[in-house]
Amino acid sequence: MIRKLPPLNAVRAFEVAARHVSFTRAAEELNVTHGAVSRQVALLEEWLGKELFRRSASQLSLTEAGRTYLSEVSAVLDRLAVASMYVREQAGPTAFHINAPPTFTMRWLIARMAGFQRKHPDVEIRLTTSLAPVNFQEHGYDVAIRGAQAPLEGCSSLPFMTEIIAPVCHVDLLGGARALEPADLERQALISYATEPYAWRDWLAELGHEDLRPASTLQFEQMFFALQAAQEGLGIVLVPLFLAIDDILAGRLCAPFGLQGARKRSYYANFSTSSASYPVVRGFYEWLMREGHDTEQSILSWAESAGARLE
Repeated sequence: MIRKLPPLNAVRAFEVAARHVSFTRAAEELNVTHGAVSRQVALLEEWLGKELFRRSASQLSLTEAGRTYLSEVSAVLDRLAVASMYVREQAGPTAFHINAPPTFTMRWLIARMAGFQRKHPDVEIRLTTSLAPVNFQEHGYDVAIRGAQAPLEGCSSLPFMTEIIAPVCHVDLLGGARALEPADLERQALISYATEPYAWRDWLAELGHEDLRPASTLQFEQMFFALQAAQEGLGIVLVPLFLAIDDILAGRLCAPFGLQGARKRSYYANFSTSSASYPVVRGFYEWLMREGHDTEQSILSWAESAGARLE
């Protein structure tokens, strides 16, 4: 028997538009124009001989036929996705494309990737770095890791680690002192970088020292170079503690102000809604959660021993 199937691109466009009840948001998720979504939905309605949406100048809503069709189509697409992933995994190594910020990748992710690979030997890791806005359609990665104040919209955005941003420097920079006060920065060099999420001016304002002028400043393009400069004793830099905690515990770096003025945000693993249920995706997120928890525990142990209160 020959199956009479509707145009599958039109079905996909309908499912996304119906899920959002918006052609505009569907266009954003599919990375196409509003008009393209509208044309695909119209094509499907013509094929079915039924209106799936009620359209007015100010509102879009599903018809009864549209609601019924959505429930069936969503289930079919979910089963198709799961079946396809199963076949891909059975066929051999699964290519898993991870995109993450450069310094996070170099200082945290790569150092821990061996643990994930041991648990998933059939997964072929493809790792790229970027700070650009997340766009699954354009770049084709499976997961994008980003630091942010809130979950990203339009995808499955799951937190796995708290980022605490605080000043750090080489232990020798303090000249034997165990800690500094903000006013001491008038005798220090402040290191900045173009991609910083938390600037020195904001940190100083948080502590009421908006007018303080440091002895000198150093500016870098990337966080990685700024942190390296701090490790060489060139000054003090504001960075996420999870990037420096190993060196802090080893006595190579220190946090001279403790957690004064520290700022928090979260690191999120962002997956496209269509891939969030894949076994390799779930496995990667569970691994990230464990590694993130271990790192947070290291920071907590340091904070307790140093008398720095985590709020």
